[in-house]
Amino acid sequence: MSTVNGPTLQPDPQAEQDELNREARPPRGGAMSRWNTLSRPAQWGILIPVVILAYAAPALNLPILSTETGGGGGTNWDINLFQMSYYALIAVGLNVVVGYAGLLDLGYVAFFAVGSYVAAMFTSPDSPFFKIPYLWTLPLAMAVTMFFGVILGVPTLRLRGDYLAIVTLGFGEIIRLLATIIPAVKGQVGFQNVGRPPGSIIGEDGVARPLFSASNGAPWYWLTITIIIVVLLLVGNLERSRVGRAWVAIREDEDAAEIMGVPVFKFKVWAFAIGAAVGGLTGALAGGQVGFVNNQSFTVQQSILFLAAVVLGGAGNKVGAIIGGALVAYIPNRFTAIADYKYLIFGVALVVLMIFRSGGILAARQKLLAFSRKAYSFLRQSPGTSADRQRVEAQRSGVKR
Repeated sequence: MSTVNGPTLQPDPQAEQDELNREARPPRGGAMSRWNTLSRPAQWGILIPVVILAYAAPALNLPILSTETGGGGGTNWDINLFQMSYYALIAVGLNVVVGYAGLLDLGYVAFFAVGSYVAAMFTSPDSPFFKIPYLWTLPLAMAVTMFFGVILGVPTLRLRGDYLAIVTLGFGEIIRLLATIIPAVKGQVGFQNVGRPPGSIIGEDGVARPLFSASNGAPWYWLTITIIIVVLLLVGNLERSRVGRAWVAIREDEDAAEIMGVPVFKFKVWAFAIGAAVGGLTGALAGGQVGFVNNQSFTVQQSILFLAAVVLGGAGNKVGAIIGGALVAYIPNRFTAIADYKYLIFGVALVVLMIFRSGGILAARQKLLAFSRKAYSFLRQSPGTSADRQRVEAQRSGVKR
């Protein structure tokens, strides 16, 4: 007879086995789960053809995809590819801030503007500053925008949520107003003949022309794609490092992360600085391709469009950010009849997406939770654990007898 008050429920062996099977079952996640189960060589075997296809995109000007007049749009295909690539790059940078660290930044266009002005002021003949080769302005733009990111982050990252969003929105407007009122930045007049990378190509008439020009988007696209690959490798390593785990902890619960010993403020500043560097790099690329920089291209609407690219693709997912940025640039150029309504269209798309797929096109996968489930299943099935469980069951049987 049992010595405890009331009846004691006996363990059901079938229920325990069902629980073990449920814990051992791999988590659902569709294509992303299958991708994560592949070995590293298998993943590279898939990625290399994708990269080759991306580099060959200028030659794939198919009528169904083309943004040129014959394909239903009005933008040169190569120029459109470059726009898609730099939107994808800036979405990767903003994804570090919004997707990884969970910081709502509505003024990201400010870093894009700073990078464009760095390239213009050190390469354009309209600038009174000394001139340097254009390629040198790319790391310089990253360094300057990182500095601005730290300057913005140190006094404001004590704030959270909507308050942080309002402060960053104001920072974006401040940068635009400074570009308007400071004489050296030239306001609406701006800078013409912004520098470009070296190189020339011989035309059909035998005349040498610059390889990188405003009318030839393919070299700019190839350069940006190469930079995206490098940035993805760096960001991917960060994501898998202690820094990435700290960002995820801050995003999920800032107070809990701080209680567990994560230096929250330091990692927030790091996220702002790294995101700002990628934004400045993108601005320098865009300014060099267009060849003209003034204060009219850095509006709040542009910043919201950058944020929409991240949310549309999937905040916290690098590949999702690339897809979202490419779509935000491609759709208005492909369907020029609705280009004037792009802000309305993307706004409605985001509302629908939040209702039916809140994680975006490619939602970020909770890898830590998935791995903890596997670890728990492994411990449940380990010999030591089984022996402990049998000993506990034997003790229970002895008490009941």
